[in-house]
Amino acid sequence: MFWSRRFDEPILLPDGRKLRTLRDAINWLAKEIPKSEHKMEKVQTAAHCVTHAAERDGPMIFAQMGMMQAIHRHQQRVFNPDSKDHHWGKRKLKRDQ
Repeated sequence: MFWSRRFDEPILLPDGRKLRTLRDAINWLAKEIPKSEHKMEKVQTAAHCVTHAAERDGPMIFAQMGMMQAIHRHQQRVFNPDSKDHHWGKRKLKRDQ
């Protein structure tokens, strides 16, 4: 088991602390997330990815993405319709001008 494996970039928590290893990540999941939220899909996925990375030498990027989803599990992504329009389909050829 490789619980001491480090993330490529430490994961920054909302309180300013950093998760540097898989051991830090699984401990944070166990201690900081309320028991009532342990069954949430994002928390379960994070725990699975971290455990898989430690015990089966799985991809660290999946563990990192899972942890980011668990940390921000209550935030909803909002679509911004005022974002900049893309250029796709608007390009004109010189011959068409």
